[in-house]
Amino acid sequence: MNRDEISLLAHADHPIAAPLDDDSVRRLLERAVPRGDERVLDLGCGSGQWLLHALAAHPRLRAEGVDLSEAALARAREHVKDLGVEDRVVLHRGDAAEFASPHPFDVVLSVGAAHAFGGLLPTLAAARKHLAPGGCVLIGDGFWHREPTPEAVEMLGDFGDLPTTVDRVVADGWTPVYGHVSTRAELDEYEWNWTGTLAAWALGHPEDPDAAQALAAAAAHRSEWLRDYRESWGFVSLVLRRTAD
Repeated sequence: MNRDEISLLAHADHPIAAPLDDDSVRRLLERAVPRGDERVLDLGCGSGQWLLHALAAHPRLRAEGVDLSEAALARAREHVKDLGVEDRVVLHRGDAAEFASPHPFDVVLSVGAAHAFGGLLPTLAAARKHLAPGGCVLIGDGFWHREPTPEAVEMLGDFGDLPTTVDRVVADGWTPVYGHVSTRAELDEYEWNWTGTLAAWALGHPEDPDAAQALAAAAAHRSEWLRDYRESWGFVSLVLRRTAD
């Protein structure tokens, strides 16, 4: 069982692969997609949940998503078909950092995928290449709200605190026009779902050759979360406009 398979199982009960609830997702998309007829790109779309939320809310919106995981894209295609929006969405398999498009986008999303680009600012650089004049970026990434342990930094990365994170974004030429800091309830809900859903699958499929690995992965993740980063890690989502186009 590879990381993609584990991730798909772990996110079955929390399809948004980030610590945000549905109300937070809705509010962020309302700010990022004000007209409803925008062309939207999701860099690192996974199973396409952000795009699906936007497409369901806006019948004139058109969307594209990019991801390396064929398993995640296959799940996204299933959801697209179930929603009946095949004519309004295109999914590309490939490296989101290298993706090229013949046309710009009104909105570029990348939430919880900064690791694929090498960090927050490289993610914004990638988004900028696709952004139409006057468009906006919706990005989400981690930060430290308390001094982390060395183990937490090694595990999750060398983030700044929230003011430093926003200052870096502003210094890079962006202006936040909306934002959301995930609550303790959202953070805990995400982690309990990740670990619990994966463990429940393993316990419900004891005959599966991957069950023991899945159960061990759930236990390891739960221990790391509770012991190493629950008290120090946070998540911020920002709707950004270029300070000067």
